[in-house]
Amino acid sequence: MGRHEWDTGAWRWRLTALLGVGVAALALVVTLINTLPGNGGSTSGTSPDGDKVHGTPAVPKEAKPDVGWGFTHTQYSADEGSGSATARVEDLLSGSGLPENQHIMGWGADNPEPVEGHYDFGAMDRRIDFARKAGGTPVVTLCCAPDWMKGGKAGADNTDWSQTALETAPASDHYKDFAALAATVARRYPDVRHFVVWNEFKGFWNNSEARWDYEGYTRLYNLVYKALKQVDPKIMVGGPYLVMDSVDPRQKEDASSALRGPWGAMDQRVLDAFDYWNRNKAGADFVVVDGSSYTKDDDLLPDEFAATDKLTAVGAWVRQQTHDLPLWWAEYYVEPADGNDDRKGWTEGHRVAVQAAGMIAMVKGGASSGFYWNPEKEKGTDCAGCLWTPTDTANGGRALPMYGLVSRFGKEFPPGTRYRTVPVAKDDVPNVRVLATDKVVLVVNTLDRTISAQVDGKRFDMKAYEVKWLER
Repeated sequence: MGRHEWDTGAWRWRLTALLGVGVAALALVVTLINTLPGNGGSTSGTSPDGDKVHGTPAVPKEAKPDVGWGFTHTQYSADEGSGSATARVEDLLSGSGLPENQHIMGWGADNPEPVEGHYDFGAMDRRIDFARKAGGTPVVTLCCAPDWMKGGKAGADNTDWSQTALETAPASDHYKDFAALAATVARRYPDVRHFVVWNEFKGFWNNSEARWDYEGYTRLYNLVYKALKQVDPKIMVGGPYLVMDSVDPRQKEDASSALRGPWGAMDQRVLDAFDYWNRNKAGADFVVVDGSSYTKDDDLLPDEFAATDKLTAVGAWVRQQTHDLPLWWAEYYVEPADGNDDRKGWTEGHRVAVQAAGMIAMVKGGASSGFYWNPEKEKGTDCAGCLWTPTDTANGGRALPMYGLVSRFGKEFPPGTRYRTVPVAKDDVPNVRVLATDKVVLVVNTLDRTISAQVDGKRFDMKAYEVKWLER
């Protein structure tokens, strides 16, 4: 986690060459007009009306702390591209009920407040409008922070889109400013009823003590929590969105002695950070974590399917610590990434099978909501692990196998689902992963070969890494 791909060039303002002395003079005048005295930052393209309600919000339903299984929009998504392709994705999502998560800065959104009190929600508006069209539950992750809140320069043309800059936390004397920005976002989108505070503790590492700055994060969280509740007490707020890192179980330094298994041992520093937030939080309507089934060294222990048991163990531990607060997985990964944060090493069938096993493991750990991190590409036809093909051409926006899994999982296993235990033949137990309700059974073949399995009293063949849905 924390290694998301960046395309800084896509974010830079593209300046058109000035034609003639007259145009240059006009540009100078506009620049002077759009620069506030004393702050050194251009307000071009911004508005002071950040909290003005945008568009036509859907009538908010009574908010519940669980939202179900959906996805996160990343740097590229179907809100832009060919009209035919984007419409195809809109039709795909329409009526699916999938919750859609969007960050306020980065991952497809511009700097929301380039200068204090001056806002640019253009890209964010477009993403919210896209989510509204599908009719699912919109979710907003409150990350990241404008440059002027973290020691950078104010101004519409001064945003530093490097990964290092973006993943810097607000300075402590700007925590209240960030909370005020969160409240502005809530007023602008009154149909957004679920907010996640920050992302993966980015910028909250204490180098001098080699641990997480959980005191700083919790201060920020509490200010944001209170600011959102002042906007509307019915708004749902959750955190801490910690990366639940694990290490090799043989490792002694930083390895938890209490939370471990064949999949590894939890990093004790993460558990300490979670414990502090949990004991000192102002409140929470749901709890949010993220993580991978593999260790910090990208080891899948003892193999890629058995490693998903970590998600069950972590979920059960978190639920116990929070006295059964609804559990969300903001991100979850089962396939290690390469140096470019790409996950292309497996076939799509293999990828979907392990992903299905991971989602089953999260449910068994008590999770009721989760967001698939959609690794959408800007263009092309090859998109490993994506929900749909890129929307840059008229032929794009077509559903891919991962969309089939995520959408069906969300439909069959919504919050409040009552799960059932179904019989599996003894010899088949090591080879399949199963999740069942009164109406449906999800079965995953964990082997790279055809098998014959007996589940719920039925015997059937399964192809290598097949994911099968059985009606009951």
